Amino acid sequence: MKKVLITTGGGDCPGLNAVIRGITKRAAKTGEWQVWGSFEAFNGLMEDPPRLMQLNESNTAGIHVQGGTLIGTTNKGNPMRFPVKKADGTIEIENRLPLLIQKIKNQGFDAVINIGGDGSQEISQALFEQGIPVVGVPKTIDNDLSSTDFTFGFQTAVQVASDSLDRLVTTAASHHRVMIMEVMGRNAGWIALYTALSGGAEICLIPEIPYDLEKVIDRIKSRYDDGRGFVNIVIAEGAYAKDGTITSTKGEEGRQAVKLGGVAFTLSQQLKDAGLEADIRETILGHIQRGGTPVAFDRVIASVFGVKAMELVLDGKFGQLVVLRNNDFSSAPIKEAISTYNVVDPSGTLVQAAKGMGMCFGD
Repeated sequence: MKKVLITTGGGDCPGLNAVIRGITKRAAKTGEWQVWGSFEAFNGLMEDPPRLMQLNESNTAGIHVQGGTLIGTTNKGNPMRFPVKKADGTIEIENRLPLLIQKIKNQGFDAVINIGGDGSQEISQALFEQGIPVVGVPKTIDNDLSSTDFTFGFQTAVQVASDSLDRLVTTAASHHRVMIMEVMGRNAGWIALYTALSGGAEICLIPEIPYDLEKVIDRIKSRYDDGRGFVNIVIAEGAYAKDGTITSTKGEEGRQAVKLGGVAFTLSQQLKDAGLEADIRETILGHIQRGGTPVAFDRVIASVFGVKAMELVLDGKFGQLVVLRNNDFSSAPIKEAISTYNVVDPSGTLVQAAKGMGMCFGD
């Protein structure tokens, strides 16, 4: 029997279990492959003894409707920048890629399917360049991986955010308030843009269009001309003013360099400091966008991604990322997918359509 290793790395994401199930069911049809999962990305494989789980149709049955991941995940497991705590309490970053490669070989894995976003796929590419047979699956609620029209998890995050915005609209109208809702996305504004469009927000602020505070204030004031208006603002966590910086804090060693979040309060204070008299409230959705049951769209594409990933393994097409392009599932080189960050085009159809309906982007 040949052996394929599955890893799920980075932040949790609706649809991860559907991918795992898709891979496992497709592998089972061959009768020639065993499927194994490494707990918490590659960390499980790196432990001594390795913390692995054999996957089969029995223990993956029905998991496609569940949030999270059966084998756990972590955003502190990058083998190329692995944090090691020394005796004096300091953190030293080590490159453990050679050790990881040896572990893969020692366990007799014939292929690796790495499910994750841009950071995880950087690891995939590094492994591939060192001769490890790797296939990637694009996972991120941020939708910021290029080469694919959508990553799984994105549509669920948008649905959660849209449901939340619907609820804020009614309370904003009842109290004649400015409601600021912050969503995830890091340096890409996809979740904010889709949510603003679906929920009919008056203002949408995204990283790709640094906002002019005066123009935001003018738009808010125009909604209060009759004295009984209200405003709903959707802001991406990576958004910032033209003369400002991204709201962030330093992340933990071994994780992303900075931790985004809190820009809703930053904007609120900017509006108050500018003398805006409207009653302002802030809501940060945070991790509820990442959890829970995936919507049907994400279940479908995640399941198909899993099947296609296993078929790439069967065909010996490594160094490839499963992608969805023009409603067709295919693959693209992992190197190509991580070479360009997928961001919102300010002159693209979605932004221009939103502006055509009167939405303000602060530009």
